[in-house]
Amino acid sequence: MMLAGADTRFLPPPEPVCLYVGPVMHARMKPVTHRFSYRVFSILLDLGAYQEAKRQSAFFSINRFNILSFYEKDHGIRDGSALLPYALGLFHQAGVDLAGGRVLLLCYPRILGYVFDPLSVYFGYSSDGNLRAIAYEVRNTFGQAHTYVEPVQTDQITPAGIRQACEKLFYVSPFNPLAMRYFFRIHPPTDRLALRILVKDGQSPILAATFHGIKRRLTSRNVLALCLTIPFLTLKIVLGIHVEALRLWAKGMRLVSRPAPPPAVSFPNDDQRIHPDPKRAETISGEEKPC
Repeated sequence: MMLAGADTRFLPPPEPVCLYVGPVMHARMKPVTHRFSYRVFSILLDLGAYQEAKRQSAFFSINRFNILSFYEKDHGIRDGSALLPYALGLFHQAGVDLAGGRVLLLCYPRILGYVFDPLSVYFGYSSDGNLRAIAYEVRNTFGQAHTYVEPVQTDQITPAGIRQACEKLFYVSPFNPLAMRYFFRIHPPTDRLALRILVKDGQSPILAATFHGIKRRLTSRNVLALCLTIPFLTLKIVLGIHVEALRLWAKGMRLVSRPAPPPAVSFPNDDQRIHPDPKRAETISGEEKPC
């Protein structure tokens, strides 16, 4: 059963584009412990309001080079085609009709033309303000990507946010096999935003990743201030991924072979999502409730 009325706790920002600033944290619980945190900023962009978004700052552009920019070819099928029809198509295939609503994309922007975005999140809202569906677009450092599409169900809404879960189908960390399950908890974008991903192997947590952001207006002053106080953001993300991987290897973690990638998109009713393989189905049996 889908949401029947707008949940005022999670009404999206009215702006066509805004910034979210705060810490990203990763913590590994086993087989070795490891933790790191650093400050980042993301943009939240209304995919149906590009013209209004571009007018927010002379230092922000869409599909054009700037200090801060967003390119459609960095997302979706990555051929430069329009992202709004793409996102609406994903939600439609998942059984969700937004009926003239909005699709907001949370992602890292390009800074001076460069970006690496491990996770981008599409939020699909109906015209009455309901959050009806979420799509998690995951990218690894091998040039591959996979999107998990999740309709928002009534029983997934809690005071702390939206809780969802799905099978891990896509190779991300070179130290983790596929026989795992993702548990998402999201406080959708309002004046603040929070995202937690907990990865379990069926028995206990393996690792957790979080982002807590406070909304800021996308103005020229804020763009310049953030680019000065958090310089080379996307380069820092890529460098951080490889440095932390070396530290894990030094602690005794060993690489897991990279399998062939799954189809580009998966939905809750896909056979692969329900029982990826018999061995994994046994591993996750009994893990039905989100964390």
